[in-house]
Amino acid sequence: MILYKKILLPTDGSEYSEKAGEYAIWIADKSLSQIIVLNVVDTSYLRSLPQRDLELSLENEFQEEGNAAVQKFSQTLEKSQCEGKCSIPMVSMIKKGKPAQEIVKTIEEEGIDLVVIGASGKHGFNRLYPGSVTESVVRLASCPVLVVK
Repeated sequence: MILYKKILLPTDGSEYSEKAGEYAIWIADKSLSQIIVLNVVDTSYLRSLPQRDLELSLENEFQEEGNAAVQKFSQTLEKSQCEGKCSIPMVSMIKKGKPAQEIVKTIEEEGIDLVVIGASGKHGFNRLYPGSVTESVVRLASCPVLVVK
């Protein structure tokens, strides 16, 4: 079995992200890996909104959703550890920008060995173009990417 030292789990709290989290836990347990949980608040299209107050309101809402997504995975990981299934170190990150770009940037900065990502997300324009972030990550990542449905 290939052993991974660092697994990146980009999450937005979607159903696919939750399933990807389960796979990340399983792989990390088998590989004795660290999981880095990343949520990217997509602020790229907020700048085009006509009212600054609306822009800030939406950005804050997305930030809260991002915090909730990371917290949700943290609770899933804690539950697994409490049940004696595993003991996995976790680091959480929340970044702002274009999700695919920030994910790829994090892969390079953190020396990621494997990305485990949901097949589709739930935020912003991604609702109109399901899987567009995932597709970009698969194309641009310098490490293996596991896409979970």
